[in-house]
Amino acid sequence: MSTLRKYLITGLLVWIPVAATFFIVKLVVDLMDMTILLLPEQVQPENLWGFAIPGMGIILALAVLVLTGALAANLVGRQVVDLWENLLGRIPLVRNIYNAFKQIATTLLSSENKSFRKAVLVEFPTGGLWSLGFLTNTDISIEASALEDKLVSVFVSTTPNPTTGFLILVDPAKVIELNISIEEAFKMIMSIGVILPEKDMKELLTENGVAKTPPDS
Repeated sequence: MSTLRKYLITGLLVWIPVAATFFIVKLVVDLMDMTILLLPEQVQPENLWGFAIPGMGIILALAVLVLTGALAANLVGRQVVDLWENLLGRIPLVRNIYNAFKQIATTLLSSENKSFRKAVLVEFPTGGLWSLGFLTNTDISIEASALEDKLVSVFVSTTPNPTTGFLILVDPAKVIELNISIEEAFKMIMSIGVILPEKDMKELLTENGVAKTPPDS
């Protein structure tokens, strides 16, 4: 019975990642293929060639993005974008939504952006409890006598969904930077701590002063 259980678990370990990867890729491709519907009906691949081509929507979406970027990068395109933004800026509710998402996109996609470049440890939600988070801003000034002049913002992700979490502002001295990649941190969060970084976690915490090394005997 133990051998059968071992084979069953091994089989699941082989097929679960394969099935999950296939499902996610298929979902993304199917969603992107819906962009084909934006084309005139007579030039849609299914009507033009008599059959649908999976993944054609991805090619179309990439082409639209590259073309939009090329147009927006030149002088005329920049003026059109500025005109469009000025128009949206005159609409009360729309301008707030547009500016918020534009700022988020600019922050995340900018080549000079340093957000989510470092995995850190912070004592959260209370002292003595360490949470894994991501450093998102290192220069936050708040004029308040009860606070430090400079604070840093840390996004503490929830498990197993790292896209939700808590934004906390803390003293830089209380933030411990970890020598692990962002990918390793995300894997640890999504696996509820089952998948640990390549470096032994105890050794990692000891290096950063969170755990103390035992005295030599």
